[in-house]
Amino acid sequence: MSETTFDYIIIGAGTAGSLLANRLSADASKRVLLIEAGRRDDYHWIHIPVGYLHCIGNPRTDWLYNTEPEAGLNGRALRYPRGKTLGGCSSINGMIYMRGQARDYDQWAQLLNDPSWRWDQSLPYFKLHEDHYKGASAVHGARGTTPALLQEGSTPYQKVLRHRGAGGEWRIEKQRLRWDVLDAFAQAATQAGIPATDDFNRGDNEGVGYFEVNQKAGWRWNTAKAFLRPTCYARPNFELWTSAQVAKLVVEPQTEGDAPLRCTGVQVWDGSTLVTATARAEVLLCAGAVGSPQILQLSGLGPAALLQARGVPVVQDTPGVGANLQDHLQIRAVFKVKNTPTLNTQANSLWGKAKIGLEYAFKRTGPMSMAPSQLGAFTRSDASQPHPNLEYHVQPLSLDAFGQPLHSFNAFTASVCNLNPTSRGTVQIKSNDFKDAPAIAPNYLSTDADRQIAADSLRVTRKIVAQPALQKYQPEEYKPGTQFQSDAELAQLAGDIATTIFHPVGTTKMGRVDGPDNDPMAVVDNRLKVRGVAGLRVVDAGVMPLITSGNTNSPTLMIAEKAAQWIAEDARDNFAPGRPKQN
Repeated sequence: MSETTFDYIIIGAGTAGSLLANRLSADASKRVLLIEAGRRDDYHWIHIPVGYLHCIGNPRTDWLYNTEPEAGLNGRALRYPRGKTLGGCSSINGMIYMRGQARDYDQWAQLLNDPSWRWDQSLPYFKLHEDHYKGASAVHGARGTTPALLQEGSTPYQKVLRHRGAGGEWRIEKQRLRWDVLDAFAQAATQAGIPATDDFNRGDNEGVGYFEVNQKAGWRWNTAKAFLRPTCYARPNFELWTSAQVAKLVVEPQTEGDAPLRCTGVQVWDGSTLVTATARAEVLLCAGAVGSPQILQLSGLGPAALLQARGVPVVQDTPGVGANLQDHLQIRAVFKVKNTPTLNTQANSLWGKAKIGLEYAFKRTGPMSMAPSQLGAFTRSDASQPHPNLEYHVQPLSLDAFGQPLHSFNAFTASVCNLNPTSRGTVQIKSNDFKDAPAIAPNYLSTDADRQIAADSLRVTRKIVAQPALQKYQPEEYKPGTQFQSDAELAQLAGDIATTIFHPVGTTKMGRVDGPDNDPMAVVDNRLKVRGVAGLRVVDAGVMPLITSGNTNSPTLMIAEKAAQWIAEDARDNFAPGRPKQN
């Protein structure tokens, strides 16, 4: 930490921060500092796909958060993993590659009055960093349509609008295993009216099929491998601080420019003392939907009443910081089966574990290469839904709770989540000490609509399992149990057995920040600049105004890709000869 002045300071070496560090340090004239509270990603279980079992709940790689007790979960509190290592959550997550649905981004564009967030305008930013194992695809849009091409010259990232990308840093591969019981579930889903699909990422992800994953030759492919190694490490203008936790932002009044405040740097705890690092251009907050609002609040940027109650001087009353928390809650239905092996029995003996280990050692295939969920499905909770509003994660295993031992009997788990929950929660600091974890209150199942969809989703699961394709395995509902049938019973059971899929978003949401349609709860504008504070952006899943219809890791990369372009454009505008400096 001998050098403390940089052009850009990036807080968080996770999904967004790693990509930003790569893109911004490509300009040799700019000095870039990347700060990570966790350690380097040299822990072997990070890289073996099944190692997420050893990373979640491990202080070596996880912040070890828990939610507050949740009324919608009948008073339960949930473990709430967040990555604390290089690569962030991409080092401990389920590795599923999922963009979401076209309508997600079209809704964002409408809310923001900004067409650049539409699906057809966001797709090139997904593809820019993709390296799909099938290569670039033919021109194709949602359900056979061809989206409008970008205006010629509208962006330096323009590419032919094909729906898959190749040659980028973010590797996407098919899974290296299969299970008879999962194949049968997929057949049963089609018998229940869900179409088969070989690609969930065309913009309409309705269907059933195997997930694609961020792996390379059987190893986890995290963002540290993709964007930091070896590129950034070889650049003399790039610096990385690990085991360095940001305590607060340095925010000062300014008399010039449109914003009354400016972020000039950060205070960083190195384990023994606070070090101040200064940013000449921008500070980029990429600490995630939990970490970013925590840092903003500790810096005096947040709801005034909360800050005053926690002993933090109010720098700016920004009520939306930490509000609008959205997450996907999955309801885990377990079915015992006969006449087929599952991981329960394969992994419950020494010989079975030895076979699994040897297969991975020699082939990089089998259960040690598996993502937490292998088979997916997107469908509707009832016929009146205008679009798929449920996502299934199906696994050839079962257990009482994450981290608990596998059951001794053969079974599969069909976890289903409401893709577009209406419940909203909060992330709030508990004290003015940066070392204290914040209070995370997702407020699950707090609306009538969410409770109804929870009940209906369990009925959809039962409909699939009752189809002919699965009957040779004699499925028997173990959890929640067929004795529960009414809406009230199923909603109550959902509260008993549901858990998070670890997709928190929305706590620093984008919105309109000026004009007649100003959103008072917006934290950042449509280019991710923090309202009222020059030199500061938030670039992570927290900026999503609405949660995407699927897994959230890859949409976060897309957001970071857009941000990298805007930051570079602003730098050119600010320092171009003959142009006045802007804020």
